[in-house]
Amino acid sequence: MKLEPFRLERFFARHEFSAPYLMCASDCETMEVKDLLDLDGPQARDRFLSLGLGYTDSLGGADLRETIASLYERVTAEGILVVAGAQEGIFNFMNVALRPGDRVVVQTPCYQSLGEVARAIGTEVVEWRGNPDLGWEPDLDALKSLIKNRVKLVVVNFPHNPTGFLPGPDFVRDLCALSEHHGFLIFSDEVYRGLELDASDRLPAFADISDRAVSLGVMSKAYGLAGLRIGWIAARDERLFGELAAFKDYTTICSSAPSEFLAALALRHGQGIIERNMAIIRNNLERLDRFFASHKDLFDWCRPKAGSVAFPGLKKGNVEEFCEDLLETKGVLLAPGTIFGPGYNAFRVGFGRRNLPGALERLEEYLKEKTSNV
Repeated sequence: MKLEPFRLERFFARHEFSAPYLMCASDCETMEVKDLLDLDGPQARDRFLSLGLGYTDSLGGADLRETIASLYERVTAEGILVVAGAQEGIFNFMNVALRPGDRVVVQTPCYQSLGEVARAIGTEVVEWRGNPDLGWEPDLDALKSLIKNRVKLVVVNFPHNPTGFLPGPDFVRDLCALSEHHGFLIFSDEVYRGLELDASDRLPAFADISDRAVSLGVMSKAYGLAGLRIGWIAARDERLFGELAAFKDYTTICSSAPSEFLAALALRHGQGIIERNMAIIRNNLERLDRFFASHKDLFDWCRPKAGSVAFPGLKKGNVEEFCEDLLETKGVLLAPGTIFGPGYNAFRVGFGRRNLPGALERLEEYLKEKTSNV
């Protein structure tokens, strides 16, 4: 297997911890360990400090798996596999489900590994592009055309990174019906689930709708706990689940005991954590709405329906040059759209953290200075 460099991760490796104003992060505001433990009362600290540091269950601890399963309607703890963040879940699933020569359809733009791992295995990867004129919605009729030749897997991501697109329930049901009719699997990246601006828009997990689908979750995005490196795959196909569990023996084997303890604790208090993060998101989106309304000549703003990222278009100039100059002159880091694939003259902005107002002020200063110099 020969994997291409991961453009977004290499970009963050250069800039994430050196840029003064990080404005393209996809996760929500994080928490300190002490604040997380305080959510569970005074005994939580003692339980954490007395935790053993041996190996853990390779599937994930029983308490954690039961707690994750409570997020689903039909997936039980026996269908939850704990993995080291979303990345291990993607890597393991693709290696289990795919073989060289398979045909895979991937919703784009996308987090690179959703397509790159499949490509490195030797599959034919076909892009299913969202339409920016329709809020980045991918066309189901276009998918029907793509699956005329036999397709093994369709990869989707809702709420969507980097655009914030969220389809309606009919879209999901129709996609699952196509899966049943044509026999392809669905890999559903749901790491931003829970961050819907209108909670009534929340989609059911794909794994709850179809046993031909698996759902990917993680502690990093909605809960802001990326440092725990805890994610999971939810599946109802027992054969596929068994193969995924066996493949994990060749990757991480098992998770960190402290991380599993803290993840289970966080999920028990997940609604409160998400409500805190949604308050940050709503406040930041109001600021972004005002900013982009005052700069319609420079940017195309498609307000996201869910998640903690959006993908504004740049109307004038080259987005890579724009992002580089902004970083050099004002210390503000935006992720150019070309990281997500060629031809995207847009940039990812993240609004799940409290630091956005300061970064937005610096961006405003940058635009004023550029205008005054014209």
